[in-house]
Amino acid sequence: MAHISVVTPVYKAEDCILELYRRLTSSLSAITEDYEIIMVEDCGGDRSWNIIKEISARDKKVKGVKFSRNFGQHYAITAGLEYANGDWVVIMDCDLQDQPEEIIKLYSKAKEGCDVVLARRAVRQDGFLKKLSARLFYTLFDYMTDTNTDQSIGTFRILSKKTVNNFLSLKEKLRFFGGMIQWIGFKTEHVDVEHAERFSGYSSYNFRKLFKLALGSMIAFSDKPLRLLTYLGFFMSLISMMYAMFIIYRKIVYQISIEGWTSLIVSLYFLGGLVLVNLGVLGLYIGRIFEEVKRRPLFIIDETTGFEKK
Repeated sequence: MAHISVVTPVYKAEDCILELYRRLTSSLSAITEDYEIIMVEDCGGDRSWNIIKEISARDKKVKGVKFSRNFGQHYAITAGLEYANGDWVVIMDCDLQDQPEEIIKLYSKAKEGCDVVLARRAVRQDGFLKKLSARLFYTLFDYMTDTNTDQSIGTFRILSKKTVNNFLSLKEKLRFFGGMIQWIGFKTEHVDVEHAERFSGYSSYNFRKLFKLALGSMIAFSDKPLRLLTYLGFFMSLISMMYAMFIIYRKIVYQISIEGWTSLIVSLYFLGGLVLVNLGVLGLYIGRIFEEVKRRPLFIIDETTGFEKK
């Protein structure tokens, strides 16, 4: 069993894997020689997997896992944690914005008696649109799930073996790594780290993917959308009753005839839209239930490298 495992999802990263490996080995060797590096290749369609295999053939501390298709970052993290044997497990992105040299800070803080140590980015080195989309994502997620997420914290962190085991016991289909670790609890601290520019390439998280992740995460972590729609229904019913009483009052007291086909049609379309929205949100929850009850595996492994054959 290794003392420290590093798990990193790999997607379209052929230009930075060698540099990531060089800096990881240098940083981890300063802490302990008993470490392992697990790279999970998420079928990016480039040469990433070939490079991982080449490195693993030279260095037995490097191990690789290849998915059968693209499953996504959070599934790649889950797969890496299933293969990790370390007493402590570091999770970091492969683009070198999370700097391997900062692992020593996370490890030192963890040794003080923490189960989870989060890397807080003092200055986030991302473009304006990336920062804006991330801020919108976390603001919406926090509101819908009644949580308070520190937006300066990303994937980069170190976990105790106890935390990893409890994370792996959560088998739900929809994975949101940060939210699940927050839900688990245990003693959590953070340290400030330097956030770097991307070594190469660009982020695969566009606005559409972030919106999809936010929507799925809200449904997985909270029933608040259903409660909000229930409140809206009660509110609309109350407004309708008050308006009906007002019309009756005008008819009785002032003998004003009840007119307004335009307002009637607009009201029908408005209420029809609300009904469709309610059915749509309810359908999303039912869809998630459908996905869960099928009990399919979270991911399919196509190939591994560097692990001992059983």
